[in-house]
Amino acid sequence: MHSKKIFSILGLGIMVAIMSHCKKDTISPEPVKYDTTRYTLPIGTFPSPDFEDNIPTNAGVLLGRMLFYEKLLSKNNTQSCASCHLQSHGFTDTARFSLGVEGKRGDRQAMSVFNTAWHTTGFFWDGRSTLLRHQSLMPIQDPLEMNETLDNVVTKLSTKREYRDQFLRAFGNSEINAEKISLAMEQFMNSIISNQSKYDKFLAGAGTLSDSEERGRKLFFTEYNEFFPAQSGADCAHCHGGFNFSNNAYRNNGLDLASDIIDIGREKVTQNPADKGKFKVTSLRNIALTAPYMHDGRFGTLEEVIEHYNSGIKSSPSLDPALQATISTGLRLTAQNKADLVAFLHTLTDNTLATDSRYANPHQ
Repeated sequence: MHSKKIFSILGLGIMVAIMSHCKKDTISPEPVKYDTTRYTLPIGTFPSPDFEDNIPTNAGVLLGRMLFYEKLLSKNNTQSCASCHLQSHGFTDTARFSLGVEGKRGDRQAMSVFNTAWHTTGFFWDGRSTLLRHQSLMPIQDPLEMNETLDNVVTKLSTKREYRDQFLRAFGNSEINAEKISLAMEQFMNSIISNQSKYDKFLAGAGTLSDSEERGRKLFFTEYNEFFPAQSGADCAHCHGGFNFSNNAYRNNGLDLASDIIDIGREKVTQNPADKGKFKVTSLRNIALTAPYMHDGRFGTLEEVIEHYNSGIKSSPSLDPALQATISTGLRLTAQNKADLVAFLHTLTDNTLATDSRYANPHQ
């Protein structure tokens, strides 16, 4: 009787296992489908960007995020875009000059990647790429950076089922090519939006500034006045105005005398001597997270940056006229003024950006 009970239990177990196995075999995997669902951008009070022929979709943004963190894009499969654009630091590098896959040093500080949807005057410090999609492919091929060919990247990605499926979801077929890679990367980078700083909350009436931050705010937006020092400000908004704290222009900000300018910047693109030493005006959002500063990372702190504008401007033919006007007296900022400006700049930090899962590594 006891043995019959044991055999009955064993038999029942075997039947359950067989039925379970059959059930798994009869369930078809979810079919991979083209998905044109538009991605919802958290633009808040920012103006609606114009994406023209590459409107972000859920599938396209996810594919771009996968590629942004994909090390197969580099020659030896050790580096991704995210290796030099760290989410925790406003999507820039903490090193003055990033090292490429072969240990070669870059020649400029890595630029931040956020709010790119509102960049209307080109990309890179010198603006040599007019569209973000084109910019996305250039570091892959740069000998100082990822040093890979696009053909090799396509070949490597094409061996991965997860990528073939995601390209199908994003573009309607599983063929992988450089153009689709660039479009997906553009969609993801355009989805990285930073607009949740303390200052944004202040503008929305949902927060207040400290006394020091408020003094810094006034200094930031008040113009320089040579003849009335008591009414003179730091005039930062001249170049760093608007909702993104940048005018998207290219300016020589007086880092070097004309004879000392080694990196000619925008001039290399335009071939116009009037553009010598001009570089793109970067956004001051998240500036406290993105040290070191300037195109060559020469300043390690915000205090150094402020002191440069206060007393370190060097004249040259292409120097921004507004900065040229301050050379005779400097900005005449006191120690308290400088501390207040730093305090205000810290209010531009968007603490959610550094941890937002929408922008994090999807491979982990």
